[in-house]
Amino acid sequence: MTITFHDFDGEHSLRLAAGDLAADAAVIAAGHEPNGYFWEGLVRFAWPDLAERLGFDSEGGMLCALGSLRDLEQLKTALEPVISSPSAVREIVARAETAGFEFDD
Repeated sequence: MTITFHDFDGEHSLRLAAGDLAADAAVIAAGHEPNGYFWEGLVRFAWPDLAERLGFDSEGGMLCALGSLRDLEQLKTALEPVISSPSAVREIVARAETAGFEFDD
């Protein structure tokens, strides 16, 4: 599974291993690096209300979101169809570019 949950001393995190995802080619074609920072930006743009409730500790190799288990489960539900769908990534990136959003990848 690409998306995993972790629990350490009552702190919850969701991790998405970047790279080797079905949507990577679409990310690259859009001029971005398919790394943890890109995916964090995508979350921040596509689901801003959810992202506002989360903390992030992403790095090149993974997206890492920190928060309540409920919010992380909601993020997982939102992300799973996107990471496996190049067309969904293209659509979100196009909306982000139109809105002037800048990915930090």
